[in-house]
Amino acid sequence: MTKPLLRIFGLCKSFGGIVATDHVELDILPGMIHAIIGPNGAGKTTLIAQVSGALKPDAGQIEFNGHDITSLSAPRRAQLGLSRSFQVTSVFLPMTVLENVMLAVQGTDGHSYRFWRPVQKDPKMLDKGMTYLQQVGLADRAWHLAAEISHGEQRQLEIAMALAMNPRLLLLDEPMAGMGLEESARMIRFLAKLREQTTILLIEHDMDAVFTLADTLSVLVHGSVIATDTVKNIRANPEVQRAYLGEEHA
Repeated sequence: MTKPLLRIFGLCKSFGGIVATDHVELDILPGMIHAIIGPNGAGKTTLIAQVSGALKPDAGQIEFNGHDITSLSAPRRAQLGLSRSFQVTSVFLPMTVLENVMLAVQGTDGHSYRFWRPVQKDPKMLDKGMTYLQQVGLADRAWHLAAEISHGEQRQLEIAMALAMNPRLLLLDEPMAGMGLEESARMIRFLAKLREQTTILLIEHDMDAVFTLADTLSVLVHGSVIATDTVKNIRANPEVQRAYLGEEHA
């Protein structure tokens, strides 16, 4: 049996009287796209924030590649191979597309950001940056300012920056948020290919995208996982239909 890459045990997080994560148990298998779906306010982003290290859980444990990472910082988790993109684009708009990726490469390679200007002229760094841009289909935008490219391309750029961290697990929070139909279709094709390179934990509201991409689905409602199964079984689950999907997805 394949050993999980990520294991979550009894994870809890509350904000005042609001329970955002309620004893969540999850196993994420390597080489898979595992999607987490649920209505607004279900606690999806809070869960991802705890996995990435941005939020400290009130209780429970997180294991990554067999190691307890519950108390580790977000940068330390990134060093171990856990990388995250965000709901809101976090690229540096005044910089070029290539410079954004090179910043991520620079951090991964252990360079000091004080030496950013010399690194800009480093052929090896430039080559690495271009490699990640080619992977996400942005090589022809390399010298454009990030502010000049479309929203969908900014999302692709953010994923390129995450890939520059050489992740074993990529956490994607609403990668298709704000995209049009053409951009969403392009992102779906890209993520389908990306599963060959890294394991993905995906949060996404676009159900067509989720049903196309996911190997496994977990449904989160009021901070609790009510079901984890294949796409086919989740779509046929009466409890999930009542709680979230609705008749149109049955």
